[in-house]
Amino acid sequence: MPVTKTEEFKSKEVRLSRLAKALAHPARVAILRTLAKRNACVCGEIVDVLPLAQATVSQHLKELKDAGLVTGTIEGPSSCYCLNKKAVSDLASQLGELFDELMSGCEENSCSAKGRQ
Repeated sequence: MPVTKTEEFKSKEVRLSRLAKALAHPARVAILRTLAKRNACVCGEIVDVLPLAQATVSQHLKELKDAGLVTGTIEGPSSCYCLNKKAVSDLASQLGELFDELMSGCEENSCSAKGRQ
C-alpha cells in the first residue's frame, strides 16, 4: 500500500488541516454559526436560513460531520445536527497555538529589502 505525503506530517498538523479544510467554504461557516445560535437544528431549518438547496446544505453538513465539527442523527425523514463542542474547542485551541507560534516567529521587518541582500 503506497504511503501518502500526508502520513509524513505530525498527526496534530494533519488534524488541524482537516478542520481548516472543513471551514474553507462560507456556507460551512454559516452552518456552524446557525448551529451555534440554535444549539440543535434539523436540516430543513438550516436550509431556511441559507441561500442554498437542500442537497447542497446536506453535502456541506456531511463535510462538517466528516471533520468531526458537527454531530447528527437521522430519525425517519428528519435529521438533527448540532455542534461537537469538544471538536470546536479543540479547533480553537489548535488555531490559537498556531497563531501564537506564527506571531512569535514574526520579527518586524524580517523580510525587508535589506534582509534580502
